[in-house]
Amino acid sequence: MGEHTLADQGEPGSRGSSAPGRRGRAPEWRLIDGLIAGAPAGHGGVLLVEGPPGIGKSRLLDEAAAAAARAGLDVAGGAADLLTQPIPLSPLMSALGEEPATPSASGAAEQRLRAALERRAAARPLLLTLDDVHWADPMTLLALRSMTRDLSSYPLVWMLARTTGHGDGRRVGHLFDVLTADGATRITLRALDEAAVAEVVADVLGAAPEPDVLDLAGLAAGRPSLLIALLDGLRGEGVLRVGDGRVRTVQERLPRAQAVTGALLRELSPPTGRLLRAAGVLGRSFAVQDLADLLGEPTGRLMPMLEEAISAGVVQAAEHELTFRHDVLWHSVTASIPAPVRQALHRDAGEMLLRRGGSAVPAAAHLIRGATPGDAAALRGLDRAAREVLRTSPGTAADFALRALELSGPADPGRLGRATTAVEALTAVGRLPEAADLARTALGMASPAEALRLRCSLAHILLLSGRPDETLLEAESVLAQSGVPEDLRGAAEWAMFWGLICLNDARPGRQRAQEVLAHRERHTDAVVVGALLLLARLAVVDGRVADSFQHLHEALRLTNRGAAEPVQRPYARLLLSLNHRAMRQFEASELAVRAAEEEIQALGLTVLAAQPALFRSVLRLAAGELDDAADEAQAGMTIAEELGTHGCVRVGAAMLALVALRRGDLDAAVRHVEHYHAVHAAPGMLFGSVWERWATASLAEAQGDPDRAVEILDAIYTDAGERRWALLTTPVMAAWMTRLALGTGNHAYARTVVDTADVLTRENPDFPVVGVSAAHARGILHGDADALATAVTDQPEPWARASAAEDLGALLAAAPGDAGRERAVHHLDQALGDYQHIGALRDAARVRARLRALGVRRRHWSQTQRPAFGWDSLTDTEREVAGLIAQGLTNRQAAERMFLSPHTVSTHLRRIFAKLDIASRVELAGIVAEQHPALLRH
Repeated sequence: MGEHTLADQGEPGSRGSSAPGRRGRAPEWRLIDGLIAGAPAGHGGVLLVEGPPGIGKSRLLDEAAAAAARAGLDVAGGAADLLTQPIPLSPLMSALGEEPATPSASGAAEQRLRAALERRAAARPLLLTLDDVHWADPMTLLALRSMTRDLSSYPLVWMLARTTGHGDGRRVGHLFDVLTADGATRITLRALDEAAVAEVVADVLGAAPEPDVLDLAGLAAGRPSLLIALLDGLRGEGVLRVGDGRVRTVQERLPRAQAVTGALLRELSPPTGRLLRAAGVLGRSFAVQDLADLLGEPTGRLMPMLEEAISAGVVQAAEHELTFRHDVLWHSVTASIPAPVRQALHRDAGEMLLRRGGSAVPAAAHLIRGATPGDAAALRGLDRAAREVLRTSPGTAADFALRALELSGPADPGRLGRATTAVEALTAVGRLPEAADLARTALGMASPAEALRLRCSLAHILLLSGRPDETLLEAESVLAQSGVPEDLRGAAEWAMFWGLICLNDARPGRQRAQEVLAHRERHTDAVVVGALLLLARLAVVDGRVADSFQHLHEALRLTNRGAAEPVQRPYARLLLSLNHRAMRQFEASELAVRAAEEEIQALGLTVLAAQPALFRSVLRLAAGELDDAADEAQAGMTIAEELGTHGCVRVGAAMLALVALRRGDLDAAVRHVEHYHAVHAAPGMLFGSVWERWATASLAEAQGDPDRAVEILDAIYTDAGERRWALLTTPVMAAWMTRLALGTGNHAYARTVVDTADVLTRENPDFPVVGVSAAHARGILHGDADALATAVTDQPEPWARASAAEDLGALLAAAPGDAGRERAVHHLDQALGDYQHIGALRDAARVRARLRALGVRRRHWSQTQRPAFGWDSLTDTEREVAGLIAQGLTNRQAAERMFLSPHTVSTHLRRIFAKLDIASRVELAGIVAEQHPALLRH
């Protein structure tokens, strides 16, 4: 065979790729092949890929997508990009072919995205690849965190890749850590070894490499993308030749300085080189019209240069845009631009996009990188973009405002306004310490009038941080001044009202709230809403549940018309959920939480993201669903700890303590209570006032110190308002506190609780659960079997019903005669079965001891107790979920049918899979169809 150079060798499309695509990646491909093979059987999974630039992450994702398509999977792929980073959810929306999310509709876009992804995964196994996650926007990272977990029951395989040392490394690294802890597989790509390099060289060049070629290939340091680009460049230079199936170098001296990518670019004409540099500033992918406008040239004049760039293999067509063929080529082009020139081009690109009109956000992505200090026009563009997205995408607004602040000189008249915008945006996304520091710094340069707005913002920050006492000081300092603008006075009054609610000391604000409602035409809707919420809280303190509901519905009517500030709007629904839960209207409570959660997502209120989970935790505990209660509490705590919303952390810790006590895990309860006490926040914020005290008191009682428990609850025993609040928001406490008081010899305390419960029953005839709880407490105090029987029959809360049955059984056991003993055993068996059904193992153990005292032995593993695994281990709710999923419903459809959240359905499915030792919806459907077909007919 003759010798020839490789300057013009190779078929179109063969350059830039290793044909097998797997060289040196055998372990990684075993994982990928396993995930792809499992998807048709209904299995999903998450694979995280990371490594330095050029190591082959993108190639791995591309080859995986091709392999998945060959295996019959549906495939979707996208990539994050530095210049589209300000557009929320951009990588995921583009991957699924959804319309790009505008910053003004980011919350709705997330719901649309989730629904689309669930539909596609339900219809056909799906591989979704997402490259360059290090450039992803904050909303994409949050969506990835929740969706990988919530959709884990689907045949959905995720492959997420990030370049280490680039982008938001801390936040993306945290996401990868969380997903790894949740079961994702994480791989770090290493440099190819010598054998793999030789194989890649042979794949690309079509011949076995001689040692001199391998030495030259060593310039790429084992990074596949750099290696392929190097080989392409050398082949283009004609410095390699093939003979007898071997490839060797032609020249003794090689152009090492430009060996990796310079050869391709150097051969281009100067005009084409200049065009590509401008294109590189627009991004790895760019629209031809954008490039023409940036260069001030008609599109037709660019055609020869674009054709040259395409023919040279530097760029290629990609649907409606052109794209650089390799990341390494794009980076090489942009790196060749002197920094000042690159900055100026970004500035020109931003100005060009601003001139077009429409959203300022795409322009701001360039202005962030191109503006110089004092650049008034660029600062106006950043200011406009920040204001545009402040209400709907505050994370993006914070980035714009902070960058504009950096570029503002000390004397810039817009500096303070930018600081105020940044404070508001940082607060909304939960970056509370940063927001507080910036607010305090800005106060130092603010005039007295300007300081008022900052103090209102600081009051809100302190409130969200779990420091309502400091909130009141800031709010009162604003309200004490004369001439305060109406909007700021409204913000300060809102902060005052909500601060009092969070402190559980609403009484000092009663008169002011009543004055606001009496003259509501003088006040903003936000102030009126704050007054209504405070009066709703006071109505419960006064024992008037119906009035509380009326105030909340009126507040909801105002917020529904968009009158209140976005961050204020979800609270009416959250408090409404609290009232419904207290009255044991579980479905209505769940619907209110779901509506609040959707509003929080739609408004981009990351700072409130922990609230729905915590409200659901309280609801799930009342419904007797201990596993769900613990899951929701832990989820809420995790979010709250990240955001620094410490009051929510305390509530979550208290809920976990109560769940642990029900399960009989005293050590875990102690740890959770210690965590609760270690958190620096106002104790007892919002609904936590009762639950937190009950958690600590229950622990003291469980540790054998009932006197300490009474001491913890002393304020409830002795203060009429606190007592009414506790017995209405947590009716089950009436019986528990009565029993505790009698056990410690505090008969007066017990009588006070029962008397209050009876009064509340008479004053709230429309809410029968209040009377049921009063009957239970009265039966304990007076030894009234009929009252206890009423509680057993009418109590809708599972744990409270079991508690009433236990109290009735204990009372009957003390009566003389066999008839009393038989009835006692009956009710104690009922209590035992109910306790075991909900997993209240500590209470079940106590009832077994009572039965043994009556000469009846019930084994710990009795028929009434579920096994740990298998179909019989499923709860009623889990079986209902299993039936709906087996019918082909999506998680969202099942959630709507059962009045649950999709997150809760996902949690049930993970638990079902674990109990049945399966890993897919397909396997679950098979079990239901074969063994429990009746569920398919419901």
